[in-house]
Amino acid sequence: MFYQGEKLKQVFLKAKRDRFGIIASNVVFDNQIRAILQGYDAQRSDGLLQMSSGACKYAAGASSDMKIGAQLISSMIKVLSQQFKQSGVGLHIDHATPNYFDFVVYCIENDLVSSVMIDASKEDFLENIRISSEVVKVAHKYGVLVEGEIGYIKGSEDEIVSDDELYTNPQQALEYVKKTNVDLFAASVGTNHGVTKGADVHLHLGLIKEIDDLLIANNLERGIVLHGASGLTAEQQQGAIRNGVVKINKDTTYQMDSAAAVQAYWEINKDAIVRPDGVSEHDYLPEKKRFDPRKWIIKAENSMQETVERLVQITGSAGKSTAL
Repeated sequence: MFYQGEKLKQVFLKAKRDRFGIIASNVVFDNQIRAILQGYDAQRSDGLLQMSSGACKYAAGASSDMKIGAQLISSMIKVLSQQFKQSGVGLHIDHATPNYFDFVVYCIENDLVSSVMIDASKEDFLENIRISSEVVKVAHKYGVLVEGEIGYIKGSEDEIVSDDELYTNPQQALEYVKKTNVDLFAASVGTNHGVTKGADVHLHLGLIKEIDDLLIANNLERGIVLHGASGLTAEQQQGAIRNGVVKINKDTTYQMDSAAAVQAYWEINKDAIVRPDGVSEHDYLPEKKRFDPRKWIIKAENSMQETVERLVQITGSAGKSTAL
């Protein structure tokens, strides 16, 4: 089922109270959406699907009309999620920078999303507060949650690129949450966007806890969000959850696993569409039952479903859907 903002808020409150994490999965294709929804439901876990500005442009085709792309992604999720009764999902806008302010408002006002992230982290601190507060003002009017961020994460993902990393300052985090009233807070604590390995990441669990404790002490408790988490080990993710994280973003993991599954298929079935050496053009005939896209795209889908099922087991959300 599809969760609107108020229901999604209950999901994060339960996750924070019971110390488990919600996997937030970036999507654009229907096969991603279908696979990940099936995975959440198989594990009886709530989840969150996310669309980036780049995903919306891609979904729209040659026009790159973000509004059309957002309508398409939102519609696919709402229709497909109707069939699942053991889980629920919301739709989130991921990393919307200030230049996409009007797009964010459009999605909010047209009931396309459950939550949005305004990423003004590259602006100076006071400007970040101002922009984030404007988004909160609009979103809360429609019952949509808002995620905000200070500090920034090294690496690249979609349209977000940074050569540097700036760790979140706890006192600034407190001031930011107090002045903006965001519902979720993304902290920069050592993760990287893109392809990484957990062994190479120095995840500052103490910083997560310091931010969480400070917000709680000032009656401003919020769920903390972990970006750039695709390369983290199970132990790193579980440690983050114990220290206050409720939402863990995943994108690169799905891309790598699905690409590997498709490549493995074509390693075996290359001759279905490519004439082997030593076979004449006259004697070679492509084999439709193997090059039919449904035969190899399903490999990617199965891989992504297995991935999300593994992830929700790691973060402890399996069997804890608010739909149950």
